[in-house]
Amino acid sequence: MMSDAETRSNFDVICKEVFELDEKIRSARIINGKGKLVAGGMREGLKSLEDAKKDEMLFMELSLRVRMRHEFDEEFGKVEFSLSYRGKVILLSFPIGENVLFVSSERQLDLGKIPFNILEIIKKHAG
Repeated sequence: MMSDAETRSNFDVICKEVFELDEKIRSARIINGKGKLVAGGMREGLKSLEDAKKDEMLFMELSLRVRMRHEFDEEFGKVEFSLSYRGKVILLSFPIGENVLFVSSERQLDLGKIPFNILEIIKKHAG
């Protein structure tokens, strides 16, 4: 089993590699099971669309939603990622054990390629 420092280091690497996939990726963040940010952040030079207080609410809601999706694993298989195509951004979430990788991007992101590239990054570092 990895130490907390090793896990944190892996999470930092995952976020860094996600940013390298495409300049349209606005943020790559790892959220723990309690909705707390543990790694990553916004792309340098970009400002979040929501304020810090709303970040906390968003992260807690995301964490809860990811946990609730496990209820249907037996019927449908485990969730590999979820996608929300919103009016201003695309939001993607990828379960990683008790944590979740939360990615936001511009709406022009290649949805046929990038989410699957992210799955490969996760497999390589958190597999």
